Amino acid sequence: MLQKWMEDYMSDYKKAVENIPLDSVYKLIERFARANTERKQIFVFGNGGSAANASHFVNDMAKSASDVLPDRFKCLSLNENMSLITAISNDYAYKDIFRRQIENFANKDDLLLTLSVSGDSPNLVEAVDWANKNGLHTIALLGGKRGRLADLARESIVVDSIHYGHVEDIHMLICHMIIYAFMENPGIVSSN
Repeated sequence: MLQKWMEDYMSDYKKAVENIPLDSVYKLIERFARANTERKQIFVFGNGGSAANASHFVNDMAKSASDVLPDRFKCLSLNENMSLITAISNDYAYKDIFRRQIENFANKDDLLLTLSVSGDSPNLVEAVDWANKNGLHTIALLGGKRGRLADLARESIVVDSIHYGHVEDIHMLICHMIIYAFMENPGIVSSN
C-alpha cells in the first residue's frame, strides 16, 4: 500500500514539474538580472515552508549567485528579523508583518517576491497590495488554488498542484533555476 502511495506521489509530482511554465521562469530571470543591473532591492517572503524557501532563495542569491557577478544582488528575506516581526505582530497585527517592513526599506521599482501555496494569506496579500500601490514590481509563486495573489501580483507563476509538499518543492526548484541561471551563466547580467 505504501509503495503504491509513493508511486502516485511521484507521478503527481512529475506532472506538476512538467507543467512549469518555463517562459515565465525565463521572464523572472530577466527581471532579476535587470534588478541587479539597476541596483534595485529584492524583498522575498512567505509563511511556513514558504518562509524557509524564501530564506533559502535569498541565501543563495546573496552568496552563490552574487559571487560570480560584477555587482552583488541587494536581496533580503523579510522572514529573518524575529524581533521586528514579533513587535509588529504584537503592537499592530500579524497581517502587517511584511507590509510594515517594506514600508521601512522599499523604494519605487524595487522587486518583491512572495511564495504561497494558498495565495490567500492576509499578511502576503497586504504586503503585495501596498507594494503595487507604491511602485514596486510584485511577483508571486503560487499553488494551484491561486488565491487572491494570482490577480494581485503583477507577475505570477502557478504550480499545477494543490499538494503543499509538491508546490513548496517546485517553488524551490523554480528558485534554484533562477539562482543557477546566474551562477552558471553570469554573462546574462551584462547582456540585459
